Amino acid sequence: MAGILYNYFVISLFCNNVIMDPRTEALSPDLVISKFFANVYKWMTIALAITAFVAWKIASTEAFFTYLLAHQGMLIALIIAQFAAVIALAGWAHRMSFGVALFIFLLYSALTGITFSSIFIVYSAAMISKAFVVTAGMYGATALYGYTTKRDISAWRGFLFMSLIGIIIASVANFWMHSDYIDWMITYGGIIVFAGLTAYDHQKLKQFALMDVNGASNLAIRGALTLYLDFINLFLLILRAMNRR
Repeated sequence: MAGILYNYFVISLFCNNVIMDPRTEALSPDLVISKFFANVYKWMTIALAITAFVAWKIASTEAFFTYLLAHQGMLIALIIAQFAAVIALAGWAHRMSFGVALFIFLLYSALTGITFSSIFIVYSAAMISKAFVVTAGMYGATALYGYTTKRDISAWRGFLFMSLIGIIIASVANFWMHSDYIDWMITYGGIIVFAGLTAYDHQKLKQFALMDVNGASNLAIRGALTLYLDFINLFLLILRAMNRR
């Protein structure tokens, strides 16, 4: 859990300063934003589908799943590869070709599917389905608010990111402490934080959209990764909350 939170933290640190491209000034802002979000959601949806399929396939292949559990070094290598992919996209996506950036993003979604395969063992299919429906509803509502609101919610950033850092630290500490109270705070506090981040990121990406050129910029991949991590983190936290009940 802390690893996925850290991935979000890394991508957000690098994705707040982008140079405006004057070639977008002649285009209709609404058209640019609409085209940009269509690309962002297209790649985000594909990435989520890859993660879900890989996780399900690994969990249903008993021999491979058992092999992963028996070789902890491989799991650590997979996690390191995830971090490397996120850092590459966050720091150097603007230097990559669109194809390379897309490949790294989809590779990251597949690696996440491998490390997430255990949820199909730990949780029932019914609980996973319910958590997904609840996540989709909450995510959709907060995304709509962030996209449509005329209010500037950029002031949320400081509070949300400090809260995110606190959750990461608490998650790492509770790995050894095993405190139910801290776990409760991480779970429900995290849901609130990522609901806020979903709204904030959608408003931020509307500004990024005006920096995109013809909808083919790597900004769309970075935006898809940000929203993908919002959804994944929110899903995991809601799944944990439902399991506690």
